[in-house]
Amino acid sequence: MLTLFLRAIILYILVFVVIRLMGKRQISELQPFDLVFTLLIADLASNPIGDTGIPLVYGIIPILALFLMQQSISYLSLKSERARTIFAGKPQILIARGVLREDVMRKSSYSINDLMEQLRAKDVFDISDVSYAIIETNGTLSVMLRGNKQRPDMSDFALQPHNDDLAEVVVCDGIIHEDALALKGHDKDWLNRQLRLMGFKSPRDIFFAMLSPNGDLYAQACARRGGLVRVLQTSKKKAGAKNG
Repeated sequence: MLTLFLRAIILYILVFVVIRLMGKRQISELQPFDLVFTLLIADLASNPIGDTGIPLVYGIIPILALFLMQQSISYLSLKSERARTIFAGKPQILIARGVLREDVMRKSSYSINDLMEQLRAKDVFDISDVSYAIIETNGTLSVMLRGNKQRPDMSDFALQPHNDDLAEVVVCDGIIHEDALALKGHDKDWLNRQLRLMGFKSPRDIFFAMLSPNGDLYAQACARRGGLVRVLQTSKKKAGAKNG
């Protein structure tokens, strides 16, 4: 029983590491060779886990071999357009200038019902609103609406665009995230000063603190400190703390 337990842990760690090395992609975004690799290593790992008669190395070596193969294919796809076409295929245009391409749909085994389902998933309920629809190499559908159906943006109304910077978590469970602070151009001393202005004695009293793109520092005390929520405007335009 202990042997089964240890074998399962070893293979789990191996598969976890290999999947992580593949990169962060959802199953729906995997290229065909990535998906085949994922399915194969799952099968290779399951056999040695359940059958102690199979040496553990019989599962480890094939998994590592497949990983090397997958990395080689990824590298070739990155360096060669021809290899990328062979392994990943090419995007297929289903609708061009508002006209359905029957030959492409037949070649891609894509029915009208499949197309309508994908369009509805993108909040498009009228196929006549579509100018272009393209099946990407990972199977997802990209859609460009006709000009009069496209959504307006800020420039269409001559409005000032919003700040497109990211909010950063600067404190989590009492621990300061110095890398996040550095991205915002600040350091620990600056953060400690802001927290004192907000009435917090130490970052250890903070459950969660986030610095927004517009300069608002949002902080929530941990439960033992009452869970108090405060917001401080740290930009030069305005200074002051608000109780939440």
